[in-house]
Amino acid sequence: MIRNKQDFWAGVLYFSIGIFFAGFATQYKMGTAAKMGPGYFPFYLGVVLSLIGAYVALSALRKSADVNTVDSFDWKTIGTILGAVLAFALLLPVMGLYIALLALILISAFASHEFSWKGTAINAVVLIGMCSALFVYGLKLQFPLYPKFLGL
Repeated sequence: MIRNKQDFWAGVLYFSIGIFFAGFATQYKMGTAAKMGPGYFPFYLGVVLSLIGAYVALSALRKSADVNTVDSFDWKTIGTILGAVLAFALLLPVMGLYIALLALILISAFASHEFSWKGTAINAVVLIGMCSALFVYGLKLQFPLYPKFLGL
């Protein structure tokens, strides 16, 4: 009997993802620990993830595990987050990085049950600044920064 359904399904998810990546990593050259091939790290990372998942899932079956159930999916929250990512993808080439990030942050903030305009504004300023510093100036990735119609 599954005592802690939340841990059980989390373990099954980790196990499945680990097996998936370890399986696909076998299509690449493995190499050795001294001279790693492209499949070496993803394979062993997948193996470790699947072992952790198996441990978590099996520990949810023990009698000493806390009895816990899994809540149903909050489809509105999932849809809001996916909509925010879609808005970012559509806005980035047309409106630039700053407006696309602002839209992503504002839309995804509505998914929170603890939404506040003040917290969202602070979050937007910090995240846009960090993304700008890291991706534009640090890594020198070529993103349009402003809307095309501004000509900047």
